[in-house]
Amino acid sequence: MTSRLFDLDLLKTIVMVADCGSFTAAAARLHSTQSTVSQKVRRLEDIAGHRLLNRSHREVQPTDAGETVLGYARRMLALNEELFDVLAGEIESTVRLGLPDDFVAGPTTHLLSAFNRQHPQVKLEVTSGLSRDLCHSYDQGELDLIIIKQRKHSRAGVACCPEKLLWIDGHNTQSITLDPVPIVTFPPRGLYRDDMISAIEHLGRRWRISFTSSSLSGIQAAVAEGMGLSLLPARAITDQHVVLDGHYGLSPIDSMEVVILHRPTADARVQELAELLKGLLRQ
Repeated sequence: MTSRLFDLDLLKTIVMVADCGSFTAAAARLHSTQSTVSQKVRRLEDIAGHRLLNRSHREVQPTDAGETVLGYARRMLALNEELFDVLAGEIESTVRLGLPDDFVAGPTTHLLSAFNRQHPQVKLEVTSGLSRDLCHSYDQGELDLIIIKQRKHSRAGVACCPEKLLWIDGHNTQSITLDPVPIVTFPPRGLYRDDMISAIEHLGRRWRISFTSSSLSGIQAAVAEGMGLSLLPARAITDQHVVLDGHYGLSPIDSMEVVILHRPTADARVQELAELLKGLLRQ
């Protein structure tokens, strides 16, 4: 039987091209030439039996098959590095944790730091981003443990708690008095967006999207600068924001929850970290 093996060097090349968005930039990062990088990607496409990159756009984009290969490639490259670390005696295991942006700093960092001191040979790989992206990575096997935000009862987890959301405006602005009401929000399908629109329409008010960002810090800054009102978790509100109380007629939003997910067969260290994160949620 002919052995079928994917070359890690080829996988590293396509990951770099996808991350950079171009063959030229990837070649510079890999200290190679553009023609060599192109040849390696074509060789990988021959092995895979599929076209993996769409080169017709200004920025190189993965095809559907390319997205599949990239998911596996990242895991295989990570395992390769992990194997070297294990053999060198530097780590005993890796915990890949996914967190929403507003969980990355503060108490979570203190918790992760304490966990790291207790288990110095456990490597922590933390990814932050939108809950939908974290869910996708988890389902693809790229993350071991995630905290996500979702509509209540959407997906069962090992722990969950209600997510307290507050309407906010900038300290020196009153976006709620404008017509139409300017809204600062996450992209389409992002959390809270539909709830905000429904609540404002319920008041009989007109609205417009004034600013969109997939970054929590971008949302926080836009509201602080007076670009519009928004809806955020209590933990994400800063002293540059003003909480809009019931005087303005905005309905409380209580449809969201925070959930912790890991697989039943998760490593002992993953389960231990999950227990610590449960305590954080209860706080």
